[in-house]
Amino acid sequence: MSDASSTYTPPRVWQWDAQDGGRFTNINRPIAGPTHDKDLPVGEHPLQLYSLATPNGVKVTVMLEELLAAGHSGAEYDAWLINISEGDQFGSGFVGANPNSKIPAMVDRSGAEPVRIFESGAILVHLAQKFGAFLPEAPAARAECLSWLFWQMGSAPFLGGGFGHFYAYAPEKYEYPINRYTMEVKRQLDVLDRNLAERRFLAGDDYTIADMATWPWYGQVVIGNIYEAQEFLDVGTYTHVARWAKEIAGRAAVQRGERVNRVWGPEELRVPERHSAADLD
Repeated sequence: MSDASSTYTPPRVWQWDAQDGGRFTNINRPIAGPTHDKDLPVGEHPLQLYSLATPNGVKVTVMLEELLAAGHSGAEYDAWLINISEGDQFGSGFVGANPNSKIPAMVDRSGAEPVRIFESGAILVHLAQKFGAFLPEAPAARAECLSWLFWQMGSAPFLGGGFGHFYAYAPEKYEYPINRYTMEVKRQLDVLDRNLAERRFLAGDDYTIADMATWPWYGQVVIGNIYEAQEFLDVGTYTHVARWAKEIAGRAAVQRGERVNRVWGPEELRVPERHSAADLD
């Protein structure tokens, strides 16, 4: 462990020299664009998802499985694995679907022309509007739902890229960034806990895309094992978040969605690709 009290003086112009950034060093770079030519596969369903079962990926597979469970047959989808540890996200086809080279990305082929959608929140909104589901129609309720959805989109980088990186993945532990991001994550958990003390779900009585977006991150921090940080974050104090998270975890569609594009953990939970409901039997 390096001396945490040492002072770093930034150069006048930063230069990239493949710095050691911990577990994900080999997939991080300061430029965009493809590194190799590779077309994306296309299956038989109208919705083509290119993803991995990280929290951001799980948001979308949960939404798709919830739509199918609610009887929306048009939500049938092919889920193709994008293995970010092997650089699949830098293939030319994936960059065409998402110029930001992050999972998930979707191509909706249900219309005359394919439509690409990237960023998990945008995919959730697209699907909710397409099927008229899990997004309230009344203006005030819709605004509340979207506010919580975008709260999650803006907050999660502090949890994942901030706390998760410095606490779990950075090659060395430093007190300042761990303290900084822990403080923010606990503040965010308190925001959720106070809201859920008065409501069954984030936006009110109904389960919405705001819950689907937030649960894979904050729900799993409290009841799962993300970053192995439950004791460190003292998650037992967020009782209302835990109640909400356990209820969502018990939904059959959520349990199916968690398995899609998963390539780690117990073998029976791994479904690297999904092309029909039978793949989840």
